[in-house]
Amino acid sequence: MNILAEMLLTEPAPMAIWATLMLLTLPALVVLANPDGVRDPVAALLEAVRFVRRTRRRRAERRTAEAAEAQAAVRFALELRVAAAQAADAVERWQAHWQAAADRVDAAWAAFQAADARLARSRATTAFGAPWTPRDPAEYAARERFLHEGVRAAVSRADLPVSALADVLAGGGGWDPCLHPAEQEIVLHRRCAEHRERAYRAAVAAERAAWHDTQLARRGRDSLQREAEIAESRVATWPIFITAAGDLPLTVGNGGHRLSPAHSGNG
Repeated sequence: MNILAEMLLTEPAPMAIWATLMLLTLPALVVLANPDGVRDPVAALLEAVRFVRRTRRRRAERRTAEAAEAQAAVRFALELRVAAAQAADAVERWQAHWQAAADRVDAAWAAFQAADARLARSRATTAFGAPWTPRDPAEYAARERFLHEGVRAAVSRADLPVSALADVLAGGGGWDPCLHPAEQEIVLHRRCAEHRERAYRAAVAAERAAWHDTQLARRGRDSLQREAEIAESRVATWPIFITAAGDLPLTVGNGGHRLSPAHSGNG
């Protein structure tokens, strides 16, 4: 260490003198730096002061713009993260909806198989022909009661729609109460099997639609998650700290952490 440096470090007076001299010569340096300043030093000093003020104002405006841009980036990233979380919840709901639809398909198939088996048994029992019965009013009234009771029981089991009971009571819908009970049973079981088959096909179509919607929800969730990760990676490049206005203080940093609302208050 030379003598001058040692003196400046150990003795405060020379350092103060040097600083004072530099401050006193600064206006002269400013004036001499501008050729017009030699003719009008006061105007040159005022221009220098205005230049310093403009520089500070521009720097402050630039920092304010950067802060606003970073604030917008933070809010956008947080909104994407919230949207991705909501999309994930929606996927779970669609998944449950699809699972319920798949369960209904299994139930509808089992019901169709049972109805088809009853129809097969009815056909087998009539292979030997219907037994003879007297054709009098009492017999036809009994046949009509048999048909009504059979349709009512099928409707209660959901083997037939409710409209079938209304049709048979009104004497329409293609129901024939004059048929022999054995023949009525075949007609009844055939209609039950047809209804169960339609219900099964409708359940399959609903299950496919639910699966399609579930896949769409998954793709939407994955897309939002990717967008959120991209937005967060951009936010992580801002080397500043930002507090958002409102109830969600946000932080922006370059530490590579996942974006999340910052805690505020005493929580």
